Amino acid sequence: MGLFDRLFGKKEEPKIEEVVKEALENLDLSEDTEAEEVSQEEAEIAEEAVLEEEKIQDTVEESMDSEPAVEVSQEEVEELPNSEEVPEEENTELVETVEENSSEVLEPETPQAEETVQEKYDRSLKKTRSGFGARLNAFFANFRSVDEEFFEELEELLIMSDVGVQVASNLTEELRYEAKLENAKKPDALRRVIIEKLVELYEKDGNYDESIHFQEGLTVMLFVGVNGVGKTTSIGKLAHRYKQAGKKVMLVAADTFRAGAVAQLAEWGRRVDVPVVTGPEKADPASVVFDGMERAVAEGIDILMIDTAGRLQNKDNLMAELEKIGRIIKRVVPEAPHETFLALDASTGQNALVQAKEFSKITPLTGIVLTKIDGTARGGVVLAIREELNIPVKLIGFGEKIDDIGEFNSENFMKGLLEGLI
Repeated sequence: MGLFDRLFGKKEEPKIEEVVKEALENLDLSEDTEAEEVSQEEAEIAEEAVLEEEKIQDTVEESMDSEPAVEVSQEEVEELPNSEEVPEEENTELVETVEENSSEVLEPETPQAEETVQEKYDRSLKKTRSGFGARLNAFFANFRSVDEEFFEELEELLIMSDVGVQVASNLTEELRYEAKLENAKKPDALRRVIIEKLVELYEKDGNYDESIHFQEGLTVMLFVGVNGVGKTTSIGKLAHRYKQAGKKVMLVAADTFRAGAVAQLAEWGRRVDVPVVTGPEKADPASVVFDGMERAVAEGIDILMIDTAGRLQNKDNLMAELEKIGRIIKRVVPEAPHETFLALDASTGQNALVQAKEFSKITPLTGIVLTKIDGTARGGVVLAIREELNIPVKLIGFGEKIDDIGEFNSENFMKGLLEGLI
């Protein structure tokens, strides 16, 4: 079963006989029956209440007729030593105490439920989904027939949704073919096909390679990306995540030319209680990485994460620096780095795609860390990266909280992106 079928179900048009039969079977008369039963019960209760009230009234009238007897009984009651009257002040205090205790008991009954992974995707992609959905719905409302103008406008809409020029072009061409094949005359007939093709473009051959390649011993992760995309923050959150999972984690601050970057990573290390390897200001980044690699091996570290500089404007120097870091890593652990992650800010849209293209020329990338997706309507850039570069997104940031990061799951993502559009 394909990804689209798993997410949205197969496209099956039921026969008219089945539709009529199902409608008759599901015709629900229970509500009227229940309403009648409820009304009957209410009538009986009301009748009982009236009878009870009449009895009470009769009793009161009888009591009034025998007034002296009531007065005597009241005096006797007042003189009884065992009568346990509660003074008004004590009674007020008692009520307040009960109310306080009631509130104390009720508070824990509504704890803040922890978000599921799918709920995080749904929350994070809300802006992307609502933006894309609103544009798509407006698009279908504006067209009454499928013609060349329809396809041109659709291609422009997809480009504006940051799915990429290549994705928009390929999708439009495939829809032209589908429209001819199915003899589609109305735009709504192509709505499901559009969503289906978007899913298929991401699915490709079904080989996502989204899983992180953890090793039996030391797993080395190298992080690259321009400054300001959330690279260092992602490393800190991942350190917390892996430590919570029982792993021994160590960080390396190899962006030695920015004192702020080193200080930020050191602060994250202090916050999540993991060691951070640093060097002198302006030190050779490769030498700091070498120290970190040796310490990681000596101390039996499970996961070593290396933060690097992101000076993309000076590509030649950056390429030389990353190549040198790569050689140093392999000198200690020949098969490392096991993952080279590019951190991208989803809110930059097509600029993120440009950065991915440039960094893929500088160093081999095994995966993308997509950050800040909760604050943007440009989550469609994931489709562009998949189509044009074939680099899998492996990690995704859902927000600002320390646990708002996780391993990317294409099914959760596509469901969060496209849910409600069909």
